[in-house]
Amino acid sequence: MSAPPNLLTDHPALYEARFPDPDRLAGRWAEDCLRRHGAGRRVLDLGCGTGRDAAHLHRGGRTVTGADLSEAMLRYACTHHAGPTYVRADLRGFALGEFDAVLCLDSALLYCHTNDQLAGALASCRRALVPGGLLVAEMRNGAYFLGRTELLDTPTMRSFTWQGTVHRATTTLTVDRTAQLLRRVRVWTAGDRLPPVEQRSAWRLLFPQELRALLAAHGFEVLELHDGPGPRTEPPWHEGRSPGTTADADRLHVVARRTGPAS
Repeated sequence: MSAPPNLLTDHPALYEARFPDPDRLAGRWAEDCLRRHGAGRRVLDLGCGTGRDAAHLHRGGRTVTGADLSEAMLRYACTHHAGPTYVRADLRGFALGEFDAVLCLDSALLYCHTNDQLAGALASCRRALVPGGLLVAEMRNGAYFLGRTELLDTPTMRSFTWQGTVHRATTTLTVDRTAQLLRRVRVWTAGDRLPPVEQRSAWRLLFPQELRALLAAHGFEVLELHDGPGPRTEPPWHEGRSPGTTADADRLHVVARRTGPAS
């Protein structure tokens, strides 16, 4: 399945300008999780995007494979964040070899919208992991949106400048309760040169106990499940900060160990 057109994922340099991470906070957080739980060197970064996190882990001495559905992202990663092996793969079902850890950061897992897609992703992760291997994931917290209607149905605007042009994004979030999806409509404008571009996307909303049950059903033992600190929390994670014990805020962070013998 091909990824739908997307202004940011189709233009990786623009993506990095919109979401800068000069201190490699996400990669450092992931490395901290892997180190604290004794993961081996072989890491699969699912939804690797521009390759920033994969390259950070590679520079730290790990053998990293970055996988993404976007060919534009993969070409950019090979050129700008060399070191890891980059491959095209769909996280909803893949077979890429054997690893000591699988990363699924920045809500990548939530692009699995249906139960069957989630089952395919988690089953593929389990098959990819050695017994005792780690799944490290970071995503939006579905429970955060319970009762927080002020976050929904009201457009918000953000802007940033890239290559001398002001890019503006007006975003509206809605909750599709039947499908359990957080839907986003984003309208982009870039200076005065181009007409507005509308893009639609969605994330599956998973709740903490639902996530525990899904992981257990697919042969994982949850070692950590908390709302922070993490690379996209406020305040953000830094070295030496211990994982939390609550799951109330807008991000979920999970570390799970694959149980049982090899498949």
